[in-house]
Amino acid sequence: MNETVSIIIPVYNEKDHIMKLVHDIHERMDSSGFNFELILVDDGSTDGGSEVVNQLALPDVKKVVHSHNKGYGAALKSGILAAENDIIVITDADGTYPSEMIPELIREIDGCEMVVGARTGREVRVPFPRRPAKWFIGKLANYLSGMKIPDLNSGLRVMRKDVVSRFIRLLPDGFSFTTTITIAMLTNGYSVKYVPINYYRREGKSKIRPIEDTLNFIQLIIRTSLYFNPLRVFVPLSFLLVVFAFIVVVGSWLITGRVMDMTFGIIMMTAVIVMTVGMLADVIDKKSSLK
Repeated sequence: MNETVSIIIPVYNEKDHIMKLVHDIHERMDSSGFNFELILVDDGSTDGGSEVVNQLALPDVKKVVHSHNKGYGAALKSGILAAENDIIVITDADGTYPSEMIPELIREIDGCEMVVGARTGREVRVPFPRRPAKWFIGKLANYLSGMKIPDLNSGLRVMRKDVVSRFIRLLPDGFSFTTTITIAMLTNGYSVKYVPINYYRREGKSKIRPIEDTLNFIQLIIRTSLYFNPLRVFVPLSFLLVVFAFIVVVGSWLITGRVMDMTFGIIMMTAVIVMTVGMLADVIDKKSSLK
């Protein structure tokens, strides 16, 4: 592959790490033989990171500046819009992802639309409090997408710009950017490849808000699945309502000796409505995909 690639790094309050990371990526990419541009998106840093970014005098470094903090996803979208090449690489500024894997991931993009650095290598340092939520979100995403996803929201990945641009209006401004693009590509039949990588311990304070961001991730996965694969949500919900209706019938008979037939009818009617809405949503989704 002789294509030039665009490497995008969102930067928010990472003045202690960004200089080392940029030099490391430059060294890795220079030795790889790939032509590249490096895009640093300063997302309204308040720790002096903007000054550090401005001090970088390396060639092939493009700088995009947000006047205030807009979010991880917003920074990535600004970088994608500024990218001049069809192959996009994203990575984090905190040094948790292995820069030496970037050239290997780029080589893997031939024949597919996205290559994800899956955090399943020998050295993976995910904080223990985040593991239960990560496990649950992963299982939910696997079901709603109908596929096994080794790493749903890895921040190190290679993508084709023209494919990402098709979903740009759906991609959120927050941390769930990577989750959304994963679900969007998988549910639309694009080829996604996973390559095991290490994941190092973060230096400094994480910007992840465990409870709030976990709830946002769950909401986002369901909403994205409703957009691209609505029957995965509506069919189980309709089935659960039918089961609940029969539980009400049996329970009312055993407890009171009378059947709550009106309640049974209302629940069953609701199940039918839910299934109908799901089928209509699926028809609309399939029709819009033909345009």
